[in-house]
Amino acid sequence: MVTDPVPVKGNRRKEYERSDGLKSLAVPNEDRFHAPEIEAALSSESTGALRTACSTFLAEAARFYGVPKPKVRVLAARPLKVYETGSMELFGDYDLKTSVIRVWTRTAIRHRVTSFGTFFSTLCHEFCHHLDLHLFGIPTSPHTRGFYERTAVLYHHCRGTPPRRLVWLPFGRGRFRIDWARMR
Repeated sequence: MVTDPVPVKGNRRKEYERSDGLKSLAVPNEDRFHAPEIEAALSSESTGALRTACSTFLAEAARFYGVPKPKVRVLAARPLKVYETGSMELFGDYDLKTSVIRVWTRTAIRHRVTSFGTFFSTLCHEFCHHLDLHLFGIPTSPHTRGFYERTAVLYHHCRGTPPRRLVWLPFGRGRFRIDWARMR
């Protein structure tokens, strides 16, 4: 995970700084927004069941946060972009204009079912973009340390796992990356 570069000036800079400062996210005491149903649906390899489980999760989470429910598209193999210096897989995305979340269920090359942790982390990540837009009023929803911290709070709460403190390293141009070695 790498943060976006800090914008130089203007509204985007203010939005970035606001997002970076929001390190926490309220979560309900007990409700996990039906997250276990997503794990069962993913392992069943039924796209319909997975779409329904994701839709239920998003409806419950949207209700708790008082935001409109985003639409979700559950797709097959991840898109793969190949460059001269490497490649990149797209795990999911969120359209800021249409409030549509897209998540992919299979790896790009071997077309194997994605692990639940990876799939669910992606779904939480994309839902947090939705929260930035509709709850926090951050229309650009940049990838900041605060954004990743909020995503981690939602992810660990819904999975029922203990939260982990994210350890950041400067990455140049005002960017940061997770220090996975120190996280372990």
